[in-house]
Amino acid sequence: MVEAGRVGDLLKGLIDSVRGCFARVEPWIQAGEYVRACMSDLDKRNGWSIAEWIGDATPDKTQRLLNHARWDDAGVMSAIRRFLIVGLDRVAARRWLAIAALDETGQQKTGAATAGVKRQYMGCAGRVANGINTVHLAYVRQHVGHGLIGSRQWIPREQLADAATRERMGLPADLAFATKGELAVQVLSDAYTDGMRVDFVCGDEVYGACPALRSYLEGRGQGYVLRVAKTFQVALNTGSRLSCADVVARHLKNDRRWHIVSAGAGSKGERDYAWAWITTDQPRHWLLIRRHLKTGECAYHYCHIPAGRPVTLKRLVTAAGLRWPIEETFTFGKDYFGLDQSQVRVHIAIRRHTVLVAAALAVCALAAAQARHRTNSQAPPPTSPASLPPADPGLIPLTVAEIKRLFNTATARAHSLWQVTRWSWWRRRHQARAHWHHKRTRLARKTELAQVKP
Repeated sequence: MVEAGRVGDLLKGLIDSVRGCFARVEPWIQAGEYVRACMSDLDKRNGWSIAEWIGDATPDKTQRLLNHARWDDAGVMSAIRRFLIVGLDRVAARRWLAIAALDETGQQKTGAATAGVKRQYMGCAGRVANGINTVHLAYVRQHVGHGLIGSRQWIPREQLADAATRERMGLPADLAFATKGELAVQVLSDAYTDGMRVDFVCGDEVYGACPALRSYLEGRGQGYVLRVAKTFQVALNTGSRLSCADVVARHLKNDRRWHIVSAGAGSKGERDYAWAWITTDQPRHWLLIRRHLKTGECAYHYCHIPAGRPVTLKRLVTAAGLRWPIEETFTFGKDYFGLDQSQVRVHIAIRRHTVLVAAALAVCALAAAQARHRTNSQAPPPTSPASLPPADPGLIPLTVAEIKRLFNTATARAHSLWQVTRWSWWRRRHQARAHWHHKRTRLARKTELAQVKP
């Protein structure tokens, strides 16, 4: 319960810090309630369920907050960024790496009315599906924690080219088409403006294949470890230009060139792989290859380390391994805070929901980071296969999910009978109205079909 109280203090501090981003006090209060609802135990977090949990009579205040209220969501995200980065840095030891991890995640949608919706590959579905995709930036502090600190929704070119579609989806007049790599540059620029300083920027093949992103990072003197495809071409010091797969086949046949190094600790132990690195004809650039110890499958990383920074294989391997926490952040954001549960359609509402969810996640992520060492009582790890299990295995540190559960238990809200019955009446009335209009639309279609001559 002590930890739950600290969560409340962090939440209040963050919400108080964004007061200047709101033109009026009412939307600011509603935004605080929205963040608190995202941290609640609701099964689904949409306009209706959040408004009911808050205690509003109808969803009007919540919908107004997302769609029409005057507030600076970019300013709120900036405050979240500073809140999380400063907080995690205070917990971390100076020698531990700081990583900016780039990745995109999606939300499946039906129909064609939502801003950015298109049939495309959706990582959340593992296939081509109808949905929206958003590029996210996560701040990862080695051995401490991580959270989302920026995002840009990807909008298809054809939606931006059609004036009627732009107006219907609420796309800003100055919004231009950008690839995911170019969106990454935009979100990184915002983070650098707010004072973010990291050892490496990491991302998957989408970002490793973007020359504009690599040039931007090198121009800032920023190190990076970016995944690339096996077909990615690299020029070696020998003067040859080969694909990554060909580099392995021609130059890494000798097992002595490979080193078994851990990419970091996982829930089941160290994540050991075989690693090799090769210099390229570009100064301060390397190709880093990871090989699975059992399957032999390879993954490739194009790396840059600015002058004056230490260059070791272990440092690059650690950076490559610190990209995966953004996937965990997406899992937390979706499963525990409703990142992909909004039912809004226009561009600004999607953006604002994402910002408020990021605030809820940042509070719990920082609380878990601060509690990590004082709540970790695990027994020492085994030293050999013959080690006997300890009599008391101890406890793992408080996780983001456990922090959230403790906070909700300590601050449980019990609604009155009037509130429960009022919302039951409102939902049934709204659904009755929707049913009536749906039936009328179907009757109109039948009339139109009847008038069509065979």
